Order: sequence, then C-alpha cells, then structure tokens
Amino acid sequence: MLTIKTLVMNMICENCHIVNDESHEAVIIDCGAYSPRDKQLMAAYIEKAQLRVKHHLCTHTHFDHTFGCGFVAQEYGAAPEFHSADTPLYHTMKEQTMNFLGIPCEDNMPGAGRLLEDGDEISFGTHRLKVIHTPGHTPGGICFYCEEEKILFSGDSLFHRSIGRTDLPGGNHTALIKSLTDKILTLPSDTKVYPGHGEPTTIATERNSNPYLI
Repeated sequence: MLTIKTLVMNMICENCHIVNDESHEAVIIDCGAYSPRDKQLMAAYIEKAQLRVKHHLCTHTHFDHTFGCGFVAQEYGAAPEFHSADTPLYHTMKEQTMNFLGIPCEDNMPGAGRLLEDGDEISFGTHRLKVIHTPGHTPGGICFYCEEEKILFSGDSLFHRSIGRTDLPGGNHTALIKSLTDKILTLPSDTKVYPGHGEPTTIATERNSNPYLI
C-alpha cells in the first residue's frame, strides 16, 4: 500500500508528494523546495520514515515544481526525470524566476536523468507508476498513475474543479482539454487525484463538476 506525504512548498504553495510503500523505497514528485525550511521539512520526513529515494519525478518543469532539483540530486542522488518535450523549459530557471517573481535564482540545476515518454513506467518497491502525457499546461506535461491503487498525480494539468493555465509560453488550451478528456477522465471514477496545487480530488468529481471539462 502506498503512503503519500504532501508537503506544501515555496512562495507559490506547490505540492511536493513523497510516495513510498512497505519496502521504504520512495519517489519524490515535483520537489519545489526553495527555502531552508522547505529543505529541512523534506529531509526530516524522509529521515524519520527511513525512506530510500529512488526517483525524482517532475510532472513538468516550471520553476515552482523544480526549485528543489539540485537539493534532491545532491542529498539523495536522484536526478530529475521529466518528459523530453519539457527539456528546453527546464533550462530556463533563471528566466522563469525573474519573469514571474522578479528575483534572481542561482543556476544550480543538475543534469536531467531519464527523459520520460507517454506509456513509460517507473518502478519502486513493489509498485509502478505509468507516465501519461498530458500536454497543454506545458508541452511536456505528464501525470503519474498507479493503476493498482487508483492514484493519479496530476501536476498542474488537473486541479480540484479547475485545470492548469495555458497562457504561458508553450501552453495550449485545446491540447490540455483533449489530454484530460481522452486520457484522464477515462480513468476509474474512484481514482484519487493529487494535484500540483490545492486539495486532492477524484476523477468522478472532475468528470461531473469541473466547469472546464463538462
């Protein structure tokens, strides 16, 4: 059975999910650790739970979801894994933080690990996460789905009764709606969804009451 710990990080209130099973092997999804407090919070949880980090998975490479890539690579030896179409965006951390926050950001981004594609699987412990490509918020936006336990990590593609913004460079509203309609709303109704911001939801809730998708 999966244990999921969600830590709210940085000034954008981004959800970082730490996921493990009984083996104590874990994946970190979207480490947005920016401040010393963010990093200490994550490290303390991982140490207390005695976890072994096997992967750092990124649903996309906007700055608020990748602030902690250097920290995770240095502390746990896990390079960020993301969709190949988001590679150009990954290398614009300085520009992103200056454009959105008006502050400089040190360019300490580590080299990428595995570049993911639609249908790939990530293994840890006795569980697997399937990569579902959901372009629209960014060209390489992806979700991670555990079929066994009906759990989806949706990043900024899908929120509780909302969807990710598509007015940023590389965004495409039509593509995002199609991605969600064809690939995500077709999942089992009782699938629990953990988004990149805000509270969890379910596929049934989004299918029936998300104003962008009904």
